[in-house]
Amino acid sequence: MQIFLREKRLKMKDPARQLLPLLVNVLTAAVAAAAAFAGGGTGVGVPAGLAGVQPLAMIAIHMASLELDRSACIKVSPILLGLQKDDTEWVKVELHSPKPSSDDWVGVFSPANFNASTCPTEVGNSREQEPLICSSPIKYQFANYSNAEYIKTGNTTLRFQMINQRSDFSFALFRGGLASPKLIAVSNTVSFANPKAPLYPRLAQGKLWNEMTITWTSGYNIDEALPFVEWGPNDGHQTRSPAGTLTLSRNDMCGSPARTFGWRHPGYIHTSFLKELWPNTMYSYKLGHQLFNGSYVWSKAYSFRASPYPGQDSLQRVIIFGDMGKAERDGSNEFNNYQPGSLNTTDQLIKDLDNIDVVFHIGDITYANGYLSQWDQFTAQIEPIASAVPYMIASGNHERDWPNTGSFYNTMDSGGECGVLAETMFYVPTDNRAKFWYSTDFGMFRFCIADTEHDWRKGTEQYKFIENCLSTADRQKQPWLIFLAHRVLGYSSDYWYAKEGTFAEPMGRESLELLWQKYRVDIALFGHVHNYERTCPVYQSQCVNSEESNYVGTMNGTIHVVVGGGGSHLSEFSNVQTAWSLYKDYDHGFVKLTAFNHSSLLFEYKKSSNGGVYDSFTISREYKDVLACVHDSCSPTTLAS
Repeated sequence: MQIFLREKRLKMKDPARQLLPLLVNVLTAAVAAAAAFAGGGTGVGVPAGLAGVQPLAMIAIHMASLELDRSACIKVSPILLGLQKDDTEWVKVELHSPKPSSDDWVGVFSPANFNASTCPTEVGNSREQEPLICSSPIKYQFANYSNAEYIKTGNTTLRFQMINQRSDFSFALFRGGLASPKLIAVSNTVSFANPKAPLYPRLAQGKLWNEMTITWTSGYNIDEALPFVEWGPNDGHQTRSPAGTLTLSRNDMCGSPARTFGWRHPGYIHTSFLKELWPNTMYSYKLGHQLFNGSYVWSKAYSFRASPYPGQDSLQRVIIFGDMGKAERDGSNEFNNYQPGSLNTTDQLIKDLDNIDVVFHIGDITYANGYLSQWDQFTAQIEPIASAVPYMIASGNHERDWPNTGSFYNTMDSGGECGVLAETMFYVPTDNRAKFWYSTDFGMFRFCIADTEHDWRKGTEQYKFIENCLSTADRQKQPWLIFLAHRVLGYSSDYWYAKEGTFAEPMGRESLELLWQKYRVDIALFGHVHNYERTCPVYQSQCVNSEESNYVGTMNGTIHVVVGGGGSHLSEFSNVQTAWSLYKDYDHGFVKLTAFNHSSLLFEYKKSSNGGVYDSFTISREYKDVLACVHDSCSPTTLAS
């Protein structure tokens, strides 16, 4: 490689040599974005059109060059993290540059030791040009992020929050901004005391109501240790359940950047099945790995409450949102306002965790977009939630879509992940995770979760699943029938939908509205559009009920809700005033459903900024009201008729 030869001529000393392979290509769109962004040292303000661009894609690393400066210095402390078995720790980065500029930046790289000779090629990918990089940074900050005096003195101190990601880290100082980075100094190596430790448990409902699954990440493959969960009732007998182990390779990815410079080994993903749980019982658990020398490695202790018996009449509380993504508490990567509400949503849920029983994140999970290090960042962010209550996900365009891989939409939104990361990092109760549709019962709720990245139209396998899920709901046990999906298959006043001459995905309502009406779906919730909107009970674009906040008795229509404001940059509404839209909010937020009993359901929309309730309604009815219109015994009528 030309760059590799250049390295030898310079006779660079480690660790600068280790980070040389940063020099490489990036997607054309990202290059244009980076060029437009150059010079934005403090990250204040976002150039038009850049909000929502994956921050790591903004670094035009293919334009990087070597300008190693012996008088420049970057030093990180402490060098050994997690001595108290913490999986998160802050480090101090002290740096000096003899020629400081407002566009100097610091990138964090992991693993710390790179070798340009091992960089893979992407055969047949016209977007890639040599030299190929081995890895992008996992996060970055501008040098003047916390100290505007840096451009005068050349000295500053930054703070980074590091999480255990199964490998060591190095920090590199660049000048020239994101569009034309020049490597001038590399730091010492930093690592966690046990980089392989079991971390970030994610609970999920099993295929049976009395089964809980636990998925976690570690650095231990099956040739090193046996994974298991030690669990049991609080203060009761503890037992052990074995776990299966999965991992991924570059060849599992469908394209770049996931397959090339965005690739980072995701570790080993373990899943254990805890069975025959007693309803509503509190259980404690620890993740364990038995090494072949007989010793054990343990996680922290966690606990969860088992699911209620199907149909059980008790207080049951459900959180639903889409499109949250991740953000960095140290301010890294957020210079283009990528996921501005992500931490607010996460923190509000953590604050109210004692009043939450299950969470549904309906698509666009991490927005990693092919930068695999971001899945660790996301699972670390939601750990307080996902380790305590089931964290159920749906497939979105940023998880699945990639050309020629079977996705319904032929876009490149997944960054080459093509669903593989979502299907591996999280468990959902389906026999084939590539078909990411499933149903799950929780007490008085039946949830039917569709996969909008695969064909849902009449006659397809997914359509048959949706009808079966809706038709088999026992409304005496599960009076609250909820439909969930990522893209809006129902109703939305989104600007882009209106521009396309529709108010939902093409063929959405045409294919599914008859099913929602026939089986009396109470509420259909969607993400994808990054705002909040609620409709009246609606059928064929007409309200079937004039009530807005308290629905009593027979509901002859489904209420549609867009709740895609989980954290990502917000979506504009159309100026068209649709008759079926009751409430709109251009802000980040989430929905909470509270079933008090078989006859009373409370719906609340809460803002992520303060947790306040800004929209709500109730449904009150008896079982006879459900029977009155199941199935096809009520003619579909609207207010107009």
